[in-house]
Amino acid sequence: MDVLALHEAGITNAISVPNGATLNTNNLDYLDNCIDYFEDKEKIILAVDSDEAGQALQTELIRRLGSEVCYIATFDDCKDANEYLQKHGREKLSERISRSKPVPLENVTTFRDIEDEVTDFVRNGFKPGFQIGLQNFDDIFSTYTGQFITVTGIPSSGKSDFVDQMVVGYNNNYGWKTAFASPENQPTYLHAHKLMRKTWQGMPTREDIGGERWNQIADHCNDNYFHIDMERYTLESVLKKGAELVKRKGIKCLVIDPFNKVRDIDCNTEDVNRYTMEYLSKIEMFAKKYDVLVFIVAHPTKMYKNQSGQIDEPTMYSIKGGGEWYDASYHGILVHRNYDDNTVKAKVLKVKFQ
Repeated sequence: MDVLALHEAGITNAISVPNGATLNTNNLDYLDNCIDYFEDKEKIILAVDSDEAGQALQTELIRRLGSEVCYIATFDDCKDANEYLQKHGREKLSERISRSKPVPLENVTTFRDIEDEVTDFVRNGFKPGFQIGLQNFDDIFSTYTGQFITVTGIPSSGKSDFVDQMVVGYNNNYGWKTAFASPENQPTYLHAHKLMRKTWQGMPTREDIGGERWNQIADHCNDNYFHIDMERYTLESVLKKGAELVKRKGIKCLVIDPFNKVRDIDCNTEDVNRYTMEYLSKIEMFAKKYDVLVFIVAHPTKMYKNQSGQIDEPTMYSIKGGGEWYDASYHGILVHRNYDDNTVKAKVLKVKFQ
């Protein structure tokens, strides 16, 4: 009805999303199929509903289409364009659309830009973070998008496997899609099989191949997990591909695994601390710009056995350039395997906001 209302006001170059807005998740698969139509547009006016679900849709559309081309139309005391037309008439509606305002400048924030968020914080405190659906872990850890998580642990501890479990959990709970830049998880078909098993919540057998459940989960993995395969991984190429996947597929998570195999070739310093600082700064800028949660898997320096024959648990300071890792990371997680009792634990090393 909103498109018809705009046509009534003489605005004919208007389209509508096919399934409306929902509060908990905005599935923009329809945008994946037509994103090319928006490539050369210099101005895109978003005229969504004023309710919470509409505002969530607006945020996601801005993230996908780019804040530099998006303008916002508001309807004051009305919920949407159709209600505004009925209450104020076609000329007022046309005038309202023509007065749409650009998305606030990137990197510049005024109080009025975030007044709603300030008000919500005063009333309710911190919003609950996003969780992965494992109760013991959720009791001690949650996060937001626009941040990055450092995951460390000695080799063969299960770091990559735990990161896979986290992103599958976010996908189950919130519909988040993930891109993997994972030279550690090669060949790719084995990594895809791991993700299929976690989604399946079991081990598919030969008899399952081609069956209904197999096809259902294969389609789900195809639509939600994207493997960045490159002959040579660099931070610049991975972040560029990540930005493309935000726009074309709507990813909300990016995994870099491991840090030392995705090099920042634009950083020429020999100082490991400076290199790490610049690397993590680029990760943080990417996470904030695209509202993505980034995982960085980083190996510690060589760990030695203590007097009892056990390898001490590494910390974030055990990673090469450790001071920068602890200072810059929003969160830190240790995955540590005890070979004596055959257990693996995930330990939270740092949480930015508690």
